[in-house]
Amino acid sequence: MSCLTLFRLASPRFGLRARGLAARLAVRLAVLVALGHSGSSIAQDYAREQRWAEEIIPSLLVGEAVQIMATSGKPFLGLFAKSSRPARAILLLHSVGTHPDFGVIGALRAHLFDLGYTTLSIQLPVQGRDAKLEDYYPKVFGDAKDRIGRSLEWLKAAGFDKSVMVSHTMGSWMANEYLDEHHAKAQVSAWVCMSLTGGYSWTTRTYGFPILDVYAENDIAPTMKSNGRRKLALVQSGSRQFMVNGAEAEFGTKERLLAEEIRRFLEN
Repeated sequence: MSCLTLFRLASPRFGLRARGLAARLAVRLAVLVALGHSGSSIAQDYAREQRWAEEIIPSLLVGEAVQIMATSGKPFLGLFAKSSRPARAILLLHSVGTHPDFGVIGALRAHLFDLGYTTLSIQLPVQGRDAKLEDYYPKVFGDAKDRIGRSLEWLKAAGFDKSVMVSHTMGSWMANEYLDEHHAKAQVSAWVCMSLTGGYSWTTRTYGFPILDVYAENDIAPTMKSNGRRKLALVQSGSRQFMVNGAEAEFGTKERLLAEEIRRFLEN
Protein backbone atom coordinates (compact mmCIF):
# COMPACT_ATOMS: atom_id res chain seq x y z
CA MET A 1 0.00 0.00 0.00
CA SER A 2 1.57 3.28 -1.10
CA CYS A 3 1.76 6.42 1.01
CA LEU A 4 -0.58 8.07 -1.50
CA THR A 5 -3.14 5.32 -0.93
CA LEU A 6 -2.82 5.80 2.83
CA PHE A 7 -3.56 9.50 2.56
CA ARG A 8 -6.52 8.82 0.29
CA LEU A 9 -7.96 6.33 2.76
CA ALA A 10 -7.54 8.87 5.54
CA SER A 11 -9.67 11.45 3.75
CA PRO A 12 -13.19 12.24 5.05
CA ARG A 13 -14.91 10.54 2.12
CA PHE A 14 -13.94 7.12 3.49
CA GLY A 15 -15.41 5.44 6.58
CA LEU A 16 -13.97 5.59 10.07
CA ARG A 17 -12.56 2.05 9.94
CA ALA A 18 -10.73 2.72 6.66
CA ARG A 19 -9.39 6.02 7.99
CA GLY A 20 -8.30 4.31 11.22
CA LEU A 21 -6.44 1.63 9.28
CA ALA A 22 -4.74 4.24 7.13
CA ALA A 23 -3.73 6.27 10.18
CA ARG A 24 -2.22 3.24 11.93
CA LEU A 25 -0.23 2.21 8.86
CA ALA A 26 0.96 5.75 8.16
CA VAL A 27 2.16 6.22 11.74
CA ARG A 28 3.88 2.85 11.94
CA LEU A 29 5.61 3.22 8.59
CA ALA A 30 6.72 6.73 9.56
CA VAL A 31 8.29 5.27 12.68
CA LEU A 32 10.37 2.91 10.55
CA VAL A 33 11.61 5.87 8.53
CA ALA A 34 12.51 7.66 11.77
CA LEU A 35 14.45 4.60 12.88
CA GLY A 36 16.64 4.97 9.81
CA HIS A 37 15.35 2.23 7.49
CA SER A 38 16.06 3.76 4.09
CA GLY A 39 17.85 2.53 1.00
CA SER A 40 17.35 -0.11 -1.68
CA SER A 41 14.95 -3.03 -1.39
CA ILE A 42 16.62 -6.16 0.02
CA ALA A 43 15.70 -9.73 0.84
CA GLN A 44 14.90 -10.98 4.34
CA ASP A 45 18.21 -11.19 6.20
CA TYR A 46 18.55 -14.78 7.49
CA ALA A 47 22.33 -14.35 7.66
CA ARG A 48 21.87 -11.53 10.16
CA GLU A 49 19.68 -13.79 12.29
CA GLN A 50 22.41 -16.44 12.20
CA ARG A 51 25.11 -13.97 13.22
CA TRP A 52 23.04 -12.86 16.19
CA ALA A 53 22.42 -16.47 17.22
CA GLU A 54 26.17 -17.14 17.15
CA GLU A 55 26.74 -14.12 19.41
CA ILE A 56 23.86 -14.75 21.82
CA ILE A 57 24.00 -18.49 22.47
CA PRO A 58 27.53 -18.76 23.99
CA SER A 59 26.78 -15.97 26.50
CA LEU A 60 23.32 -17.07 27.66
CA LEU A 61 22.87 -16.75 31.42
CA VAL A 62 19.15 -17.57 31.62
CA GLY A 63 17.57 -20.49 29.81
CA GLU A 64 18.70 -22.32 26.70
CA ALA A 65 18.62 -21.85 22.95
CA VAL A 66 16.04 -23.86 21.01
CA GLN A 67 15.20 -24.12 17.34
CA ILE A 68 11.59 -23.80 16.24
CA MET A 69 10.62 -24.76 12.71
CA ALA A 70 8.67 -22.30 10.59
CA THR A 71 6.11 -23.56 8.10
CA SER A 72 8.63 -22.72 5.37
CA GLY A 73 11.00 -25.32 6.81
CA LYS A 74 13.47 -22.69 8.00
CA PRO A 75 14.32 -22.86 11.72
CA PHE A 76 14.39 -19.75 13.89
CA LEU A 77 15.93 -19.09 17.29
CA GLY A 78 14.05 -19.22 20.56
CA LEU A 79 15.42 -18.55 24.05
CA PHE A 80 13.55 -20.84 26.43
CA ALA A 81 13.67 -20.70 30.22
CA LYS A 82 11.43 -23.25 31.96
CA SER A 83 10.42 -22.44 35.51
CA SER A 84 10.05 -25.16 38.12
CA ARG A 85 7.04 -23.30 39.49
CA PRO A 86 3.53 -23.91 38.08
CA ALA A 87 3.01 -20.53 36.44
CA ARG A 88 2.01 -19.60 32.91
CA ALA A 89 4.29 -19.46 29.89
CA ILE A 90 5.11 -16.09 28.34
CA LEU A 91 5.98 -15.58 24.65
CA LEU A 92 8.09 -12.45 24.11
CA LEU A 93 8.31 -10.52 20.82
CA HIS A 94 11.12 -7.99 20.30
CA SER A 95 11.23 -4.62 18.54
CA VAL A 96 12.19 -3.78 14.95
CA GLY A 97 15.55 -5.03 13.65
CA THR A 98 16.75 -6.59 16.91
CA HIS A 99 16.94 -10.05 18.51
CA PRO A 100 15.27 -12.05 21.33
CA ASP A 101 17.79 -11.08 24.02
CA PHE A 102 17.87 -7.37 23.20
CA GLY A 103 16.80 -4.43 25.35
CA VAL A 104 13.60 -4.56 27.38
CA ILE A 105 12.58 -7.95 25.93
CA GLY A 106 15.91 -9.50 26.91
CA ALA A 107 15.60 -8.07 30.42
CA LEU A 108 11.96 -9.09 30.82
CA ARG A 109 12.54 -12.69 29.81
CA ALA A 110 15.01 -12.96 32.71
CA HIS A 111 12.98 -10.96 35.27
CA LEU A 112 9.75 -12.80 34.49
CA PHE A 113 11.57 -16.12 34.82
CA ASP A 114 12.78 -14.97 38.26
CA LEU A 115 9.13 -14.31 39.15
CA GLY A 116 8.23 -17.91 38.36
CA TYR A 117 7.12 -17.74 34.72
CA THR A 118 8.36 -19.91 31.90
CA THR A 119 9.56 -17.64 29.09
CA LEU A 120 10.15 -18.10 25.36
CA SER A 121 11.64 -15.14 23.49
CA ILE A 122 11.78 -15.69 19.73
CA GLN A 123 13.65 -14.25 16.79
CA LEU A 124 11.27 -12.31 14.56
CA PRO A 125 12.13 -11.63 10.90
CA VAL A 126 14.67 -8.86 10.34
CA GLN A 127 16.04 -7.00 7.36
CA GLY A 128 19.47 -5.57 6.71
CA ARG A 129 20.64 -2.27 8.12
CA ASP A 130 19.78 -0.49 4.86
CA ALA A 131 16.21 -1.81 4.63
CA LYS A 132 13.40 0.46 3.47
CA LEU A 133 10.11 0.62 5.33
CA GLU A 134 8.37 -1.56 2.74
CA ASP A 135 10.99 -4.25 3.36
CA TYR A 136 9.31 -4.74 6.74
CA TYR A 137 5.65 -4.08 6.06
CA PRO A 138 4.10 -6.10 4.57
CA LYS A 139 6.98 -8.25 3.29
CA VAL A 140 8.06 -9.99 6.50
CA PHE A 141 4.74 -9.88 8.34
CA GLY A 142 3.56 -13.19 6.89
CA ASP A 143 6.68 -14.91 8.24
CA ALA A 144 6.33 -13.05 11.55
CA LYS A 145 2.75 -14.26 12.03
CA ASP A 146 3.81 -17.79 11.15
CA ARG A 147 6.63 -17.70 13.71
CA ILE A 148 4.27 -16.46 16.40
CA GLY A 149 1.80 -19.24 15.65
CA ARG A 150 4.49 -21.93 15.52
CA SER A 151 5.93 -20.69 18.83
CA LEU A 152 2.55 -20.94 20.53
CA GLU A 153 2.23 -24.48 19.17
CA TRP A 154 5.74 -25.24 20.48
CA LEU A 155 4.76 -24.03 23.94
CA LYS A 156 1.59 -26.12 23.82
CA ALA A 157 3.68 -29.20 23.01
CA ALA A 158 5.85 -28.28 26.02
CA GLY A 159 2.76 -28.45 28.25
CA PHE A 160 1.37 -24.91 28.14
CA ASP A 161 -2.09 -24.90 26.59
CA LYS A 162 -2.43 -21.13 26.94
CA SER A 163 0.35 -18.56 26.88
CA VAL A 164 0.70 -14.85 27.56
CA MET A 165 2.09 -12.61 24.83
CA VAL A 166 4.47 -9.77 25.73
CA SER A 167 5.49 -7.54 22.81
CA HIS A 168 7.39 -4.31 22.15
CA THR A 169 6.97 -1.71 19.34
CA MET A 170 7.07 -3.57 15.99
CA GLY A 171 6.67 -6.85 17.86
CA SER A 172 3.39 -5.38 19.13
CA TRP A 173 2.29 -4.49 15.61
CA MET A 174 3.10 -8.04 14.46
CA ALA A 175 1.23 -9.47 17.45
CA ASN A 176 -1.83 -7.33 16.64
CA GLU A 177 -1.78 -8.58 13.04
CA TYR A 178 -1.46 -12.22 14.17
CA LEU A 179 -4.22 -11.93 16.76
CA ASP A 180 -6.57 -10.25 14.30
CA GLU A 181 -6.48 -13.46 12.26
CA HIS A 182 -6.27 -16.06 15.02
CA HIS A 183 -7.64 -14.57 18.27
CA ALA A 184 -10.67 -16.87 18.34
CA LYS A 185 -8.51 -20.01 18.29
CA ALA A 186 -5.15 -18.70 19.46
CA GLN A 187 -3.60 -20.29 22.54
CA VAL A 188 -3.37 -16.88 24.23
CA SER A 189 -4.77 -15.97 27.65
CA ALA A 190 -3.53 -12.33 27.87
CA TRP A 191 -1.51 -9.77 25.93
CA VAL A 192 0.94 -7.22 27.32
CA CYS A 193 1.38 -4.69 24.51
CA MET A 194 4.25 -2.24 24.98
CA SER A 195 4.78 1.00 23.05
CA LEU A 196 2.45 0.26 20.15
CA THR A 197 2.77 3.00 17.52
CA GLY A 198 -0.61 4.21 16.37
CA GLY A 199 -3.86 2.64 17.55
CA TYR A 200 -5.07 -0.92 17.82
CA SER A 201 -6.89 -2.57 14.93
CA TRP A 202 -10.68 -2.47 14.94
CA THR A 203 -10.74 -6.25 15.49
CA THR A 204 -8.84 -5.87 18.78
CA ARG A 205 -12.13 -5.03 20.49
CA THR A 206 -13.33 -8.58 19.81
CA TYR A 207 -10.41 -10.36 21.50
CA GLY A 208 -11.56 -12.67 24.29
CA PHE A 209 -8.70 -11.99 26.72
CA PRO A 210 -7.42 -8.97 28.68
CA ILE A 211 -4.81 -6.53 27.38
CA LEU A 212 -2.29 -4.52 29.39
CA ASP A 213 -1.35 -1.49 27.28
CA VAL A 214 2.04 -0.18 28.45
CA TYR A 215 3.88 2.98 27.47
CA ALA A 216 6.81 4.95 28.86
CA GLU A 217 6.43 8.44 30.29
CA ASN A 218 8.92 9.63 27.64
CA ASP A 219 7.93 7.23 24.87
CA ILE A 220 8.26 8.04 21.16
CA ALA A 221 5.82 10.63 19.81
CA PRO A 222 3.59 8.28 17.74
CA THR A 223 2.97 6.14 20.82
CA MET A 224 2.27 9.13 23.06
CA LYS A 225 -0.13 10.70 20.56
CA SER A 226 -2.21 7.52 20.36
CA ASN A 227 -2.50 6.85 24.12
CA GLY A 228 -6.13 7.96 24.26
CA ARG A 229 -7.19 5.94 21.20
CA ARG A 230 -5.50 2.81 22.50
CA LYS A 231 -7.17 3.20 25.89
CA LEU A 232 -10.60 3.38 24.26
CA ALA A 233 -9.96 0.01 22.59
CA LEU A 234 -9.41 -1.75 25.93
CA VAL A 235 -12.97 -3.04 26.32
CA GLN A 236 -12.23 -6.53 27.69
CA SER A 237 -12.70 -7.22 31.40
CA GLY A 238 -9.37 -6.88 33.18
CA SER A 239 -7.81 -4.70 30.47
CA ARG A 240 -6.10 -1.45 31.44
CA GLN A 241 -3.40 1.03 30.50
CA PHE A 242 -0.20 1.61 32.46
CA MET A 243 2.46 4.31 32.17
CA VAL A 244 5.99 3.57 33.41
CA ASN A 245 7.06 6.76 35.21
CA GLY A 246 10.43 8.19 34.29
CA ALA A 247 11.03 5.69 31.49
CA GLU A 248 12.17 6.18 27.92
CA ALA A 249 10.88 4.10 24.98
CA GLU A 250 13.24 1.19 25.75
CA PHE A 251 12.26 1.21 29.48
CA GLY A 252 15.94 1.15 30.48
CA THR A 253 16.47 0.72 34.26
CA LYS A 254 12.69 0.20 34.67
CA GLU A 255 12.53 -3.42 33.49
CA ARG A 256 12.18 -4.95 36.95
CA LEU A 257 9.35 -2.55 37.83
CA LEU A 258 7.71 -3.44 34.53
CA ALA A 259 8.02 -7.17 35.26
CA GLU A 260 6.30 -6.66 38.61
CA GLU A 261 3.47 -4.76 36.92
CA ILE A 262 3.04 -7.59 34.43
CA ARG A 263 2.89 -10.05 37.34
CA ARG A 264 0.16 -7.97 39.01
CA PHE A 265 -1.81 -7.84 35.79
CA LEU A 266 -1.60 -11.59 35.28
CA GLU A 267 -2.35 -12.56 38.86
CA ASN A 268 -5.28 -10.20 39.46
